[in-house]
Amino acid sequence: MSSTTPFPERIELSGEGLVLRDWTETDLAAMPELFDHPDIAYWTPIVSPFDEAAARARLDRDRQLRAEGTTILLAITVDGGAPLGEVMLRRIPEGTELGYAVGPAHRGQGLAARAVRVMAAYAFEQLGAEQVILELEAENDASVAVATKAGFRLLDVPLIRGEEKGRPYALQTWGLNRS
Repeated sequence: MSSTTPFPERIELSGEGLVLRDWTETDLAAMPELFDHPDIAYWTPIVSPFDEAAARARLDRDRQLRAEGTTILLAITVDGGAPLGEVMLRRIPEGTELGYAVGPAHRGQGLAARAVRVMAAYAFEQLGAEQVILELEAENDASVAVATKAGFRLLDVPLIRGEEKGRPYALQTWGLNRS
């Protein structure tokens, strides 16, 4: 993985009625409203409770991971303005993984599936990925719905087992191939 192309310092992706953009200092106040929620605490590795200090730490970590060329975290917006959630692209040994979290007040609008499709297109067109994956728990109905809606298929690979925040999990791997 040492030959990975560095990520651009600034990224803005448009498509499907969304603008995916870099997180900025002006977003810090909005982040707790998006991420400090029992669903997000349960299903994701995002720290909980999520307060302003957690927002600052996440923004700093986002910039560090981007500079290292491993991870991109982008705010999901409809117009480049207020963040409604987040979409992630991460280079891992298994390939290019995507992830997402949508603030509770903004669910039910198809934001996650649309953001995942836009980020997948970026991975295929700009990063040369042949496949992108989602890793999610079978019991997470909302994420299974997003994966399906975004065109992903459940892959026949072993479950990824682990523990997060004292809770055991088993992740399925879903894949979307470059068309």
